[in-house]
Amino acid sequence: MSAKKSLPRGALARAEKILAALQDRYPRPATHLEADNAWELLVATVLAAQCTDARVNTVTPELFRRWPGPAELALATQEELESVIRSTGFYHSKARNLLGAAQRVVSVYGGEVPPRLDELITLPGVARKTANVVLFGAFGINEGLAVDTHVKRISYRLGLTAHTDPVDIEHDLMRLFPRAEWGDVNHRMVWFGRDVCHARSPRCAECEMADFCPRREPPKGK
Repeated sequence: MSAKKSLPRGALARAEKILAALQDRYPRPATHLEADNAWELLVATVLAAQCTDARVNTVTPELFRRWPGPAELALATQEELESVIRSTGFYHSKARNLLGAAQRVVSVYGGEVPPRLDELITLPGVARKTANVVLFGAFGINEGLAVDTHVKRISYRLGLTAHTDPVDIEHDLMRLFPRAEWGDVNHRMVWFGRDVCHARSPRCAECEMADFCPRREPPKGK
């Protein structure tokens, strides 16, 4: 697997500095998605694909009012669900996946979201990133490290990885950061990506990591 190749030179030393800097900047990291349990977090994370957390948070209250859990959602129609989640974008596929996930949670897992990565990724619409978010956010389990667009960009820019595939990046980050920090590293990088390390115009003058950041950019299209 390509993820087993050598890390970029100096990556381990940079990772230690990066972790300290992110901990100082964000001492109490958390997700921006509003959810009260594992099912709600799973739904919100699926809806957040190609959509802002703020937008998702305007949609989920009505969704959970109408269908409080997987048992209720499993009985909804595609059209009913689409009408509620339309503003999150890609609502046809999101509705199809959420209905499939609800039905599988009910039929296979007794109505409870399973606290295992290998079981979570059998749910429609749930890949490793979503599974890692749910495992840490709902169960406090660090099985892996969620790699979204912010984590992917920042990891490459800071020289923590030479990969562009999210799974390969995840494996690199898991080698660089203590397991107990994986979930919080994701949250901190997401916040940092939104506040400072923007995709097009990073605010390097405001970044405490500017002195040791190699400012690497992935190949175009990656």
